[in-house]
Amino acid sequence: MIDLKALTRKQLRVLAATAERGSVSGAAALLHVTPPAISVQLKSLEELIGAPLFRRSGDGPFTPTEIGQELLGLAQDFERMTARVGERIAALKAGASGSVVFGVESTAKYLAPSIVAAFQRASPGVRVTLAVGNRGEISQGLERNEFDLTIMGRPPAHIEVEAVTLGDHPYVLIAPPDHRLAGDPDILAEDLLRERFLAREEGSGTRILMERFLERIGGGRVFEVVEMGTNETIKQAVMAGLGIAIISAHTCLTEIADGHLTTLQVTGLPLVRQWFLLHRPDREMSNAARKFRDFVIEGRSKLLPKIPIFGI
Repeated sequence: MIDLKALTRKQLRVLAATAERGSVSGAAALLHVTPPAISVQLKSLEELIGAPLFRRSGDGPFTPTEIGQELLGLAQDFERMTARVGERIAALKAGASGSVVFGVESTAKYLAPSIVAAFQRASPGVRVTLAVGNRGEISQGLERNEFDLTIMGRPPAHIEVEAVTLGDHPYVLIAPPDHRLAGDPDILAEDLLRERFLAREEGSGTRILMERFLERIGGGRVFEVVEMGTNETIKQAVMAGLGIAIISAHTCLTEIADGHLTTLQVTGLPLVRQWFLLHRPDREMSNAARKFRDFVIEGRSKLLPKIPIFGI
C-alpha cells in the first residue's frame, strides 16, 4: 500500500506542469525552475509510487501513464481545492460571513446574475462567485466538488445530486422578423425542410433537444444544420438571415421584445423543460451555501424571468 501522505505539493505541481507542457524543459519554463530540478522531483515521485508516471517516446512529448493520470487528477483536484479554500479565507478576512461558488450552464447566464444580485442585496455579507461554462464543464465541476450549487437544465445522470425544480425553461424557434414563415399560424415540417438550422456544438443540451425535435417532426428526413459556438453568435446569425434556430427563450427575450427576432409557430413548440438547482448530497454544505440555496428556492417564482410572450 502506497502512503500518499508522503506526497508534496511541489511534486504534484511538477507532475501537472510536465503533463501540460509535455517535457521537462517545458515544465521548468512554466514553473520558473531549472530542468534538473524538475527531473529530481519526478524521480522522487516515481520512486515513491514505485511505477513510471510518463511514457517517453523518442523526441515526442511525455504522456502520462495510467498511474500518472490518476496522480494528475489528484494534482488538479488539489489545486482547485486550494484555490477554493483561499477564496473562502479571503472572503472571511474581508469581513464576509461566508462564500459560495455558484456554477451555471452557459444558457443560465441570462438569469443567474439577477439571482446573485438579489441574494447579495438580501445578504451582503456572503460573497458569491459565479462560474459559467458549457454543460460538460459544469458537470465536471460538479463531479469534482468545485461548486457549492449549480443551475442546470438537466441533472447529469452519472453524478448523484439533489435537484430542486426552479421553474420552466422553454425553447423556441427563432427567425428574423421578415422571415417568409413569420406570422404563419400553421407551419408544417415540409416548410422547415428548406431552412438552415443554426445549432450549438454536439453534445450540448440545446443541440440534443433540437435534434430530437427535428427527428420527431421530420420522420427521418435530413435537415441542414450549421454549428456555431455560442448562443450570442447564433442570435446574431439569425438576425443576419443566415438561418433559424431552436434556442432557450431566456437567451433571446430582449431581442424578441425589441423586434430584432421573432418566433415561428410550429406545432410542438415551445419545448418546455425545467431549470434545476443542484448540489452534491455527499458533501457538507456550508451555512453560506445553505442560506443561498434556501433564498433561491423560496424566491424562485420571482427570481426567474417571466416569459409572457409564450404564456409561460
